Amino acid sequence: MSDEHTYKFDVKMTCSGCSGAVTRVLEKAKADGVSEFTVNLETQEVLVKGTIPYEDVLARIKKTGKEVRSGETVA
Repeated sequence: MSDEHTYKFDVKMTCSGCSGAVTRVLEKAKADGVSEFTVNLETQEVLVKGTIPYEDVLARIKKTGKEVRSGETVA
């Protein structure tokens, strides 16, 4: 059994600069257990897969200054 999880976040992103900032922090997080992620500016949804703890992903997204409206573990 793998300890990989999928997290879904509703992040307030208003432009490609916003989604770019989130993409950059998640790209860096690959060294810490993020295996893949998608950042969707239109739906303002961020999906993250990996072995990294939920709190770590949340903290990294918040570090960009973007508002995280909600987040959950989906798998």
